Amino acid sequence: MDRSLLVIPDRLKLLTRHKAGAAWLAGLPKLVSELTQAWGLQLGMPYDAANVSFVAPATRDAERLVLKVQWPHDECLHEAEALRVWNGVGAVRLLAHDPARHALLLERCVPGIHLAATVDVDPIAVMIDLLPRLWQTAGAPFKSLTDEAKDWAESLHADWDATGRRCEQKLIDAAAEFLDHLSRTQGEQVLVHQDLHGDNVLAAEREPWLVIDPKPLVAEREFSLAPIVRSFEFGHSMQQVVHRLDRLSAELQLDRNRIRQWAIVQTVAWSFDSAHADRHFETARWLLAAR
Repeated sequence: MDRSLLVIPDRLKLLTRHKAGAAWLAGLPKLVSELTQAWGLQLGMPYDAANVSFVAPATRDAERLVLKVQWPHDECLHEAEALRVWNGVGAVRLLAHDPARHALLLERCVPGIHLAATVDVDPIAVMIDLLPRLWQTAGAPFKSLTDEAKDWAESLHADWDATGRRCEQKLIDAAAEFLDHLSRTQGEQVLVHQDLHGDNVLAAEREPWLVIDPKPLVAEREFSLAPIVRSFEFGHSMQQVVHRLDRLSAELQLDRNRIRQWAIVQTVAWSFDSAHADRHFETARWLLAAR
């Protein structure tokens, strides 16, 4: 592979705002060249939706694959280990892993349509089918929701101040109150995907739908529904948000109020510097009002 011909997606170039990101991007052509040679790959044009990883379709003989090279950061920790735990059940298969280069070789989803982009499928039914298969018993090396919640609690008010107080204080106070109670009273701990929204589920052949891009935590089941409840690609109104909350809790037989509170917590904690912050804070307000 000619390193000079490697196409870097525009979204990935935003990493140049950080010194570590710029250094990683500078070394990316060499990394990709080494990986394509080691794994015998022919690369296609990279996908342009990834923000913190270089992701491209690849072939090896008749195999249709995906090469993913991660910018090393906290959110990408233990993605490979999560895919190993799931072992292709409801999620893409991990075919090879180079931890030193933060690289994964994955099965490719074909046709690969995002669940968020479908118009003739019930997306909540798809999620309800997938979730129980992801809830596997797991421990080390995954971070616990207890530790994640502690980090959020310690930074909640500082992050709010640092990003210009983009929401009213009552949302911050509610999130802090729920964090204290929820983290101490969790149910059975399982492996969860804490960013399971409509763009992280793809149409495939081996199974109708497969989960990608895990952000793994060990947590109670209720927490894993938070990103689905706030998924504005499935409809953004108070009625639609509460409908997702009601349906998910009823059909999965989980505690509705814990789901509601975790959704408020994670939505607020993740939204301070988000491009969708205003929409997410609106969702948190609706959930706070939903009893």
